[in-house]
Amino acid sequence: MHNFDETIITKAVIERIADTRDPRLKEIMTSLVAHLHAFARDVRLSFSEWNQAVDFLTRTGQTCTATRQEFVLLSDTMGLSMLVDAIDNPAAAGVTDSTVLGPFYVADPSERPLGADISADMQGEPLFVEGTVSTTDGRRIAGAVVDTWHSDDDGFYDVQLPDLSDAALRGRFRTDADGRFYFWSIMPRYYPIPDDGPVGDMLKATARHPFRPAHVHFLIAAPNHATLVTHVFASDSPYLDSDAVFGVKDTLIRDFTHEAAGVAPDGKVMSGAWRRLSFDFGLKETRIRPS
Repeated sequence: MHNFDETIITKAVIERIADTRDPRLKEIMTSLVAHLHAFARDVRLSFSEWNQAVDFLTRTGQTCTATRQEFVLLSDTMGLSMLVDAIDNPAAAGVTDSTVLGPFYVADPSERPLGADISADMQGEPLFVEGTVSTTDGRRIAGAVVDTWHSDDDGFYDVQLPDLSDAALRGRFRTDADGRFYFWSIMPRYYPIPDDGPVGDMLKATARHPFRPAHVHFLIAAPNHATLVTHVFASDSPYLDSDAVFGVKDTLIRDFTHEAAGVAPDGKVMSGAWRRLSFDFGLKETRIRPS
């Protein structure tokens, strides 16, 4: 077949991939071609606009580094990350809602003992974080791995601070025999996602701000349970209703309560005011228990 025009090109491309061996890949590619071509027809895409899109995607790739994933940022700000998350992790009774991983997760953070301070002496309001990890029917999970990370008092993550020699405001904990974990840090702040690259250009062109509300990230894993990726958002933070990456869910908003000087839950004596976050997490089981 030759002389491909607007009316036959889509069918021709789909026929070319008809022999794809992997059935799932064939399904995805066939749908991708059909929708992509339909989009181009719908908006009557010009070659100049197509070139601009290629340039944008090229710059997006060139902006990626070991500590910055511009394509993840693009997916997040287009709402695609949260759409895929919603498809892959539908709401279920007893299971904590998930949200986006974000671009600042660092795999295999240093494991710390319960009650440790992960602030690395960074300045800010002291924050005590405590929680439990349970199954959907309320049974506590001992030994669950809890990775956590968040921004500093100025809205930056440690990987964005070149002067830091060690990790800060992130760590790994394991729940105790009662399924409980707790640690100290400092209050996170709302912050702009990196907007000095192509994603930032897109936000400016579409009259959007780059800000995310203050939150603490959690990645929680336990044998025979689905890994949970989520945040807990501060109820008094701005941008809860306009998060740049569409990650806020009502069930994930909590009061980071104001506490007076005195003895904290872990026995630590606090000479001044501090904040407290309490959250109980539920994990989805992936193995059916014998009756």
